[in-house]
Amino acid sequence: MFNDIGLPELLTLVVLGVLVFGPDKLPKVIQDVTRTIRKIREFSDSAKRDIREELGPEFKDFEFEDLNPKNFIRKQLDNDELGLKEIRNGFDLKKEMAEVTEAVQSTDESSSAASGSAPAKIDMQKRPEKPAADDHPPFDADAT
Repeated sequence: MFNDIGLPELLTLVVLGVLVFGPDKLPKVIQDVTRTIRKIREFSDSAKRDIREELGPEFKDFEFEDLNPKNFIRKQLDNDELGLKEIRNGFDLKKEMAEVTEAVQSTDESSSAASGSAPAKIDMQKRPEKPAADDHPPFDADAT
């Protein structure tokens, strides 16, 4: 529950507890908090047990963690009834990108061959075009 609390945070909580409750009442407050957390856990376990009993034997492998959408989808995708693993393993992104690049370059070469010019290399990186030296940005009267 509190796996991500480090030493500085813990010391800060202890100092705040001592300042707020005082050194005399702090042990009693800690006992009350731990007792409350224990009762909440018992209540939660009891509720889970009651729900499992009410659902019956058809849902004996039911886990409440599966109600989390991420876990549910992950569990369904790991299930191989739909053949999703074959589809996932059959898709090679590098191969697909190479085919697309080759298709674009062959289309460019065929169009440049038809026009009689030398084939131009396609720059696949997005770079801003450099403005000409005498080129000024457009003037917007409303913006000034």
